Amino acid sequence: MNLFQDANRRQISNRRLKDQWLHIVFLLATSFGIIALTVLIIDIVIDGWSNLSPDLFTSFPSRKAEDAGMKSGLIGSLYIMLILIPLSFILGVGAAIYLEEYAPKNSLTSLIQLNISTLAGVPSIVYGILGLALFVRMLGLQKSLISGALTMTLLVLPVIIVAAQEAIRAVPRSRRDASFALGATKWQTVSRSVLPSAMPGILTGVILAVSRAIGETAPLIIVGASTYVAFLPQSLTDAFTAMPIQIYNWISRPSVAFKDLGASAIIILLAILILLNISAVMIRNRYQKNL
Repeated sequence: MNLFQDANRRQISNRRLKDQWLHIVFLLATSFGIIALTVLIIDIVIDGWSNLSPDLFTSFPSRKAEDAGMKSGLIGSLYIMLILIPLSFILGVGAAIYLEEYAPKNSLTSLIQLNISTLAGVPSIVYGILGLALFVRMLGLQKSLISGALTMTLLVLPVIIVAAQEAIRAVPRSRRDASFALGATKWQTVSRSVLPSAMPGILTGVILAVSRAIGETAPLIIVGASTYVAFLPQSLTDAFTAMPIQIYNWISRPSVAFKDLGASAIIILLAILILLNISAVMIRNRYQKNL
């Protein structure tokens, strides 16, 4: 009996020792990532802080660093988001509702679900190639604002569908049963009971997907976003640029002044991303309080 207790104590002691070592390893890995990110952010702020001024927002790109601004890139990104957000929300949430509430549970639905989950992890440049083939060439939309916006919509759709499905799936079955017991139809149950409960998770997924889209460069380069646009697009078929493209253009130049401008643009882009993530948290918390 004593031998069995001693062996059990040694086993528990070894598990605790392994747990402590793993805790140290994970802590070091996390610390390394945080320190590296902090160093990069500090370096960017030091290089770009001096160029942060109203002229950066109100001036168009120029071949002279002292006259260059990111007005066209900022407005171009705004236009893309104004097209992307309603399209991706309607299509993504609609697809999630159908797959979770209406689609029959068979092999075809499982295959569709598998493909959507796979597409959520596909590199963004693949969506750029798809947008080039589908929107630019097949549909004849050319290298325009609408082509870029539709390509970015394809990029975020799988992420939004998966996030919305998880949020809908998390709603307790008892809530649906109670709605049906009161005589509600399927759509009334989904629209008035399921969706309000799932909305915090859905909105969080949508905003985080938009945060990813606003910082993507590769798909926009593939579909033909211009690196130098000294005007604002007046229609959906006009040429356009975006903040990541503008940053790429400035950083790739040999001039130190343009690299500093690129650092300033990165600060602005980071600020927008932080605001979007804060908005996601605030919207989620507000909806959760109202449930």
